[in-house]
Amino acid sequence: MLDRIIFIIIGIVIFGILIAIHELGHFLAAKRLGVKVNEFAIGMGPKIWSKQKGETLYALRLLPIGGSCMMEGEDAEVPDPRAFTAAKRWRRVVILAAGAFFNFLLGVLIVLILSFITSSFAGTTITALAPGFPDNGAQGLQVGDKMVSINGERLYYRDDFSMFMALPAAADGVVDMVVLRDGQRVTLKDYAFAPREYTEYGVTSVRYGITLNSLEPTFGEKLRYAGYTTFNYVRMVRIGLVQLVSGGAGVKDLSGPVGIVTAITDVGADKRVPFGDRLATAANFGALIAINLAIMNLLPIPALDGGRIFALIVTFFIEKITRKRVNPKYEGYVHAAGMVLLLGLMAVVMFNDIVKLVTK
Repeated sequence: MLDRIIFIIIGIVIFGILIAIHELGHFLAAKRLGVKVNEFAIGMGPKIWSKQKGETLYALRLLPIGGSCMMEGEDAEVPDPRAFTAAKRWRRVVILAAGAFFNFLLGVLIVLILSFITSSFAGTTITALAPGFPDNGAQGLQVGDKMVSINGERLYYRDDFSMFMALPAAADGVVDMVVLRDGQRVTLKDYAFAPREYTEYGVTSVRYGITLNSLEPTFGEKLRYAGYTTFNYVRMVRIGLVQLVSGGAGVKDLSGPVGIVTAITDVGADKRVPFGDRLATAANFGALIAINLAIMNLLPIPALDGGRIFALIVTFFIEKITRKRVNPKYEGYVHAAGMVLLLGLMAVVMFNDIVKLVTK
């Protein structure tokens, strides 16, 4: 029970840090580029602490599920020459993108730290097959094969193998795999490959039945691992978006603050895993969410930073063509409507997360 409480707190802290870093990015960029910031707040709801320093009110609010960097004239023209809408367009783009940039930077930093405290890595070359592993001849896996890709997705480390075998595309236990064998690429089309029971040294376990090569954790290898881990997290966002668009995933598969904290708590509750490893897994999950937030926030969706950047680009061309300035209030209407829809989606996602929590 104590471990669950500890990891609930850790989950809330991680989520709070992600929001704080995002808003800090906006705040620092706005200050650096001369835009007036009226309030910088972490959290939502009633203020539990605030302090006025210069032109900016700094506040900590009750609910750790959001934050804000409120700039002068964000959605409407005001006479203040330091208003957001009065700033040059490129400055506004930098300010809007800074939040996502800081989230991405945080994710990369966490991945780097975790990579450098990792004592071993595993590649994708098969060094042994479990007793009883199906012998499919030239059209099956063999010792010495280097797995190159699964269902078109490139593999770099064992973690990639685990990740792509867990996706819905591999759920039926049949995949398209490419391996490097004796210097030649071999394609294993519709290869039946699923976990099964293997008995080795008197111990029976359910696994894929392959052993992959170990890599020496040199400085260069750790950097490489961190780079490909970051790349994988970006790939996971792309895969998730494709699944949403194609119907392979729906709103019920999305998670919000409650789902994120619950997932981190579940990681921490598994006492079979050493406490330090659980902490590392929670931190890794935080890095994944940070990178996910960075990319999702830059999508051209109204109310998100990406939607605001997209609007700046669109209005730039409209103004060039019509030679008339677009009133920021119209853009504000679009983002307000987008915010209403976004809040509605967040409410549905939170409801689903709570239902999952109480019914599991």
